[in-house]
Amino acid sequence: MNKLWVRLALAFGAVTIIGILVAGLLANRQVNVQFRRFVARDQIVNSPLVTSLADYYVQNGSWAGVETLFDDMGRPEGMMMGHGQGMMRRGMPQLILADASTQVVFAQGGSRRGTPLTPAELAEAVPIELEGQTVGYVLISVPGQADLSGPAQAFLRQFNVSLWQAGLVAGGLGVLLGLAIARGLSAPLGRLALAARRISQGDLSQRVPVSGSAEVAGLARAFNEMAAGLQQAETLRRSMVADIAHELRTPLTVMQGNLQAILDDVYPMEKAEIAAVYDETLILSRLIGDLRELAQAEAGQLSLNLQPVELAPLIERAASLFEELARDKKVKLTVALPASLPSVWADSDRVRQVLHNLLANALRHTPEGGEIGIVVEESQWSENSPLLPLRQAQDIVRTFAPPQGEGGRRSAVGGQLRVTVADTGPGIPAEDLPHIFNRFWRGDRARSREQGGSGLGLAIARQLVEAQGGHIGVESDGVPGHGSRFWFTLPVAASISPV
Repeated sequence: MNKLWVRLALAFGAVTIIGILVAGLLANRQVNVQFRRFVARDQIVNSPLVTSLADYYVQNGSWAGVETLFDDMGRPEGMMMGHGQGMMRRGMPQLILADASTQVVFAQGGSRRGTPLTPAELAEAVPIELEGQTVGYVLISVPGQADLSGPAQAFLRQFNVSLWQAGLVAGGLGVLLGLAIARGLSAPLGRLALAARRISQGDLSQRVPVSGSAEVAGLARAFNEMAAGLQQAETLRRSMVADIAHELRTPLTVMQGNLQAILDDVYPMEKAEIAAVYDETLILSRLIGDLRELAQAEAGQLSLNLQPVELAPLIERAASLFEELARDKKVKLTVALPASLPSVWADSDRVRQVLHNLLANALRHTPEGGEIGIVVEESQWSENSPLLPLRQAQDIVRTFAPPQGEGGRRSAVGGQLRVTVADTGPGIPAEDLPHIFNRFWRGDRARSREQGGSGLGLAIARQLVEAQGGHIGVESDGVPGHGSRFWFTLPVAASISPV
């Protein structure tokens, strides 16, 4: 009884039955009244009463003494037996006669004499006409059920039986239709509840068909989107746990192996061997620090010292730190800065961290003889600008394409400065672009941690840039030698109102 479809079916049935009962009672009452009224009028029209009353008026010129007419002819009911005989019993209804002004001149029992006919009585009265002029009205009161003859009462009973039979058929059809509608409305909700229970049990692949009314279909679509989001989040969670376990296991394995070898006298207890173990602890500490920083950034708990910052000195200082490394690898590092730049609203330490990460990645993937360029521009570009490779350091500003964002979608943000770090490495395949900023993602899974880092740097960079009100993205055509262009934007300080 507590199921929705049962309640809806009962509600439909109750409404249908109540409606039929009310309609049946009203129809039964009206039919009975109107039928008795018809019988009474028919009795008058088809009896000699109207003709006798008209003759009396012709002879007397008025209705004075009309009572004698009825006394001479017997009871008025006897004057009405004609074609309507058998429709109404004798002696039951009352006769009323009114003059042309609708004043009652005769009423059986005498109680109505001198009073006017009511509008309802006048509508039911039969006019008495002489030469086209109405001289009076005669009507008979509506008989009761018991006043009708046997055939008339049988007719009413048969009509009422037919009426109730039709009501029962309509009620049954209404209940069946209500049951079908109730099942149709509740079935999608039942499927939704079943899928939700299975999701709660760990089956995140559950989806429900989108059907039913607009509201139910919208609920199904929202449920499917939620289920897909949960499934994706669970996949990412499992991948992250596996990646964290792998990244933590590697330095621990090295440390455990080296320490075991020292204990077994395979390696001598010298500073060089201890330094190797110490290096692994540094890697482990750096990984844990990166994880903590990423968790804080994603939770919005990362502390930021936002203030107006001059971007040019930060970029020049970061480039000078990587200049020696680039020279050792025979890679050309160039910086292109406009003559004047507005200040940005940022945390200088976090901006420096993002720059170091992007430069380290660019240097790691740029082959000997390649180039790395750093460009700062205001974020105002045409949507149709071509995507061109980096060729000459002095042409860096001219040849850089506007940023496309993750997945190759072009974007432009007003009131911001854009910093681009470009290289002439192998580039990034189109299918890898959407995953660049994911945790622990490496385009080449065969790369070691020493070659490719922990896979957290770009994820942290993204969180840091977005926490400062900027955007970060990457563009690459995947052609070797054309390289990749990582970019990020920061809001201009003049357009920010500090809180």
